[in-house]
Order: sequence, then C-alpha cells, then structure tokens
Amino acid sequence: MPDKIYSLITGSSEGLGKALAVECAKRNMNLILVALPNSGLQELACFLRRNFNISVIVFEKDLIDSNSYREIFQEVQNRQLRLRMLINNAGMGSTTLFGEGSPELFEKQIKLNVLATTLITRLFLDNLERNTPSYILNVGSMASFFSLPRKQVYGGTKSYILSFSRSLRKEVKRDGIHVSVLCPGGINTNLAVTLLNRTGNWMSKISILNPEDVAPIAISGLLKGKEIIIPGSINKIFMLFDKILPRFIKTIITSQSMKKLKVDDHYIRFLQKPVSGRVA
Repeated sequence: MPDKIYSLITGSSEGLGKALAVECAKRNMNLILVALPNSGLQELACFLRRNFNISVIVFEKDLIDSNSYREIFQEVQNRQLRLRMLINNAGMGSTTLFGEGSPELFEKQIKLNVLATTLITRLFLDNLERNTPSYILNVGSMASFFSLPRKQVYGGTKSYILSFSRSLRKEVKRDGIHVSVLCPGGINTNLAVTLLNRTGNWMSKISILNPEDVAPIAISGLLKGKEIIIPGSINKIFMLFDKILPRFIKTIITSQSMKKLKVDDHYIRFLQKPVSGRVA
C-alpha cells in the first residue's frame, strides 16, 4: 500500500465531490476520500473499488473541527501514504441577508471554506512535494468575481480561495506542484440546491451545470496546469461581460438576479449546514 500514489478529495460523498471522485477513479487514480460521517461515503468507496479496481481509503470527519484534518494528516503519515493530488472541495454555502444569518453560521462557513482549505493544504504540502509532479485543486466559485447580495460571506470566503490559490501557485511552481482554482457557477449539488437553482431568473438558470459535467473539465484543467478553471460556456460569457460592462449595469443585473431567488425557511435549513460537496 505505501507504494501506491493517492489523490485526496474532501467533501466527496455527494455533488461535485462525488463526481470528482468518480472522474479520478475513471483515470485509474487511487483515492483518499473525506466527508461527513453517515453521508454515504462508505457506499461510494465500495462502488469505486468494485467498478474501477482502485484502492480507496475513507475518512469520515467533520472538517469544521480543526482536530479532524490533523487526525487525517497523522493517519496518512502513519500509513506512509503518498499523495500526488489534493482536491479541497468541501465547503459550506449560504444564500441569506447578512442581518438574517446567524453568527454561528458564518463562523462555521469561514472555518470550513477558509481555514480547513488553508491548513489541509499546508499539512500535505511536503507530501505533495515528495511526489512531483503533483497537483492542488481548490474549489472556488464565480461568486469570487462578483459582489452578490445574499452571498456576502460565502463570496468573501471564495474570494480568499481565489487569491490564496493564485499566490500559492507562484510559490510552489518551482517545486513541481501545480495549483489550480475551479470557479464554477451554480451546480445542482443536492436536492435543496437544485430546488433553489430553479427559482433563479432565465440568465442564472441557463448557467447551471450538473456535477458530472463539471468534474471532467476540472480534472482536465488541473492536469493541464490551468490557473483558473471556469466550466461552462455561459459562465465564460459572464466573465467577458464583467470585463466590458460598466459597474452600474453589473450591479443592476446581479441585484435583480439575486432578488429572484425565493429562499424560504425550508431551503435555509438545508443551505445553512456543512455539505460534503459545495454550494455555488
């Protein structure tokens, strides 16, 4: 087992994380999967072992707890597992007015989206450096490029991921480590998010992608060494508009788009909890 090379994926039991795990398995990569307890991770691991004949190691941990990723790191060290790819996918989304979001929600969101991603990357950096060429994929969001009402904290955490990834990329490139940041728009990651995505206006609806569409683009872009990976032609058009449209027009468009989202208490209960995948 120590002779095998692994790809570690956080938030891998559903949504984009699950699709990324399947895509890596299709490419004959051995996997270390991390997700919340009782989230279906064991079942996914059995499916991948049976269908792709790869090694799959599972850690059921809540990454909001800083002890969890230190325990994962120590176990990887103890088993002398070699990493060639790290995918920081686990994240927590929210779509709520700042004054209506609880301090506890925002604290958990920052811990998971920012702190966990940063420290997991730092813990495993030496392992990746010993197995070059190696790769780090941090999952950001299109929200990192736009100032969106109801996504102020989420967008802030993803702006951090974008800046962190681009800076880290420059530092570790000489060591043979390639860093990319994936910035998707809306993704149908789970039932609650899928229902929420359906309430958007026509412009947001046509940009929504399924995880199975995003995963191959993400892994291909990572292996090609792309700095920023934006899946979907519509999202690329949005980025072009961002460069050429005046600020006041962009403000009107984003404000109208977010007003269309009918976020009721049922959705809030789903969206204000850690997820094994991500919420755009």
